[in-house]
Amino acid sequence: MPLCRRGVIMKCLILAAGYATRLYPLTENFPKPLLKVGDKTILDWLIDDIDGAGLVDEYVVISNHKFAHHFEEWAAGKAVKITVADDGTSTNETRLGAVCDIRFAIDSLALDDDMLVIAGDNVLDFSLTKFVQYAHTMQTSCIMRYFEPDEMRLHKCGVVQVDADDLIVGMEEKPAEPKSHWCCPPFYFYTKADARLVQKGIDSGCGTDAPGSYIAWLSTVTPVHAMEMPGRRYDIGNIESYHKVCSEYRGITK
Repeated sequence: MPLCRRGVIMKCLILAAGYATRLYPLTENFPKPLLKVGDKTILDWLIDDIDGAGLVDEYVVISNHKFAHHFEEWAAGKAVKITVADDGTSTNETRLGAVCDIRFAIDSLALDDDMLVIAGDNVLDFSLTKFVQYAHTMQTSCIMRYFEPDEMRLHKCGVVQVDADDLIVGMEEKPAEPKSHWCCPPFYFYTKADARLVQKGIDSGCGTDAPGSYIAWLSTVTPVHAMEMPGRRYDIGNIESYHKVCSEYRGITK
């Protein structure tokens, strides 16, 4: 039986339109999500996990124009349905930002579904099916959270406040004064109803660069819950972190 909310198979939007300038020269002419970690690309680690549970009927990789052909070549060899959405940008300076990319994919492909929205440049040591099961239980849009003891790192990420029932009571991207130590990785579940509100969020002034900015706005107009992350996330932000992940990552163990 599918784990999705109300048993409905969902779409998976993969954010992959960045230019990964901190990973140059590796990513100067090649997209970060297709870099190898061990024997698989970053995207394959994510999709193989999700697809094994029968959660998704279509994966949408949101790319910039510069790297779209790389994703199309990669997708052509896959057994699952993968659509590459080219957002038309060609430089880091003209990028749309994650929230506008999400809107672009929803509008251009006429998507009207529950959605798992994930960054295409992270690997996890736990299965994302745990997160989808949590969203199924909560019957709301959901995010994940993990405890970040280093306050300096909190200034660079989304920080969330939750009540005793995991309900978000406050969220801010890159806060000057963090109000908690709960940091939010770029993995989200949107209900079908909440996916329809992305344009309204943009029109209401939510930030568009960081994907968590939409959730920060959404949590002010409808209930959103935050699950404590059940394992470790490996963020590949620069050359050093990429080499570290390649030497340490052992796949999904939880």
